[in-house]
Amino acid sequence: TAHRLGISTVGVYSEPDANALHVDSVDVAIALGGATPAESYLRGDAIIAAALATSADAIHPGYGFLAENAAFAQAVIDAGLIWVGPTPEQVTLLGDKVAAKRAALEAGVPTTSMIEIVDGVIAAGATVSYPALVKAAAGGGGRGMRVVRSADELDDAVAAASREALAAFGDGAVFIEPFLERGRHVEVQVFGDRHGNVVHLGERECSIQRRNQKVVEESPSAGITPEVRAALCEGAVALAKHVGYEGAGTVEFMVGADQTITFLEVNTRLQVEHPVTEAVTGLDLVELQLRVAAGEALPITQRDVTITGHAIEVRVVAEDPAAGWMPSTGRIGRFAIGTGEPGGVRVDTGVRDGAEISSDYDSLVAKVIAHAPTRVEAAGQLARALRGSQITGIRTNVDSLVAILGEADYLAADTPTAYLDEHPDVLPFCAGSHVR
Repeated sequence: TAHRLGISTVGVYSEPDANALHVDSVDVAIALGGATPAESYLRGDAIIAAALATSADAIHPGYGFLAENAAFAQAVIDAGLIWVGPTPEQVTLLGDKVAAKRAALEAGVPTTSMIEIVDGVIAAGATVSYPALVKAAAGGGGRGMRVVRSADELDDAVAAASREALAAFGDGAVFIEPFLERGRHVEVQVFGDRHGNVVHLGERECSIQRRNQKVVEESPSAGITPEVRAALCEGAVALAKHVGYEGAGTVEFMVGADQTITFLEVNTRLQVEHPVTEAVTGLDLVELQLRVAAGEALPITQRDVTITGHAIEVRVVAEDPAAGWMPSTGRIGRFAIGTGEPGGVRVDTGVRDGAEISSDYDSLVAKVIAHAPTRVEAAGQLARALRGSQITGIRTNVDSLVAILGEADYLAADTPTAYLDEHPDVLPFCAGSHVR
């Protein structure tokens, strides 16, 4: 996107990533040194130094590592650089799930109640209804979460969730909210600018998950009513306007089988699954980010946003579903996923032939996206591309993804967050996903 706009790019890389695809894609590549995230991509000082040394104007944090770190955002600004994202104050406010839920309630966002826990003690007079969800106030990725089905499990669940949250995020704060059985995870893409304009770009459904990590994402959601869709989108815009939001953000919700809506959190960054929104809207979300960060007003109004067709994204990961989703490391021999033909799919990846998959980083190796007039057509295109893929040297979840895309309940849009637990039959297909 930057190159299309005539903007030169600088990229940073760790020692294991010296030959990574992104290093060859940027105009200038700067070595950070080290192998682990702490030694490389989490070194905000080194990233800022690289930007200054190359006379860069701005830093785009992507969607991992420091992308939702308010201290890093402030350091970027203090260094005289443009931060491509919301303000540090907005990152801080919305990065705390308790504070974000308070803001959502103030803005009139449809949601269920929240019970706060202070120093391990539940707020006086609070009544917990079951099943309940104990949840970390900081971080994400499913860490610091426990489902509680009876009162005698509550204290242990609070203690365990708090310990896990403290270890993962350095913050042991947790809270309680209702747990929606067989719910759907639906999120709304919002954009704001510093001139007070806010729009939504429709919703995405991300209900098919393993260990609270998304596997399949699509837009629009095929499992909610028009009334719920309107409530979600209107609520997301209301929250963004309430906090004066700038840049790209995602407001996440759970929708129960009875259409009950619970606000989850706000991701103050670009989402991994943003390509499905790009596909159905025809908009380049990174371009919008760059324009807003440069101080421009959003070039679109809500009336300009139209949703066309259906888009589905699957995450190809270096994991073996048939072995409990254990990570798979090693050197990729051949890496190819079908593209380049009429009705071809989009592949976003950071790997290529000969790439090394280590245990230091996330297991995601590619996002594969299909866009078609209907959901069933998009699923068929995507499955065909995956069946024709060649990924050797590591185990992947490709066979499982193909099985999901052709499974009857999936095609009928019966896809709650419990989908993988309820459909173990899609996992035996992974017996073929061994090293090739």
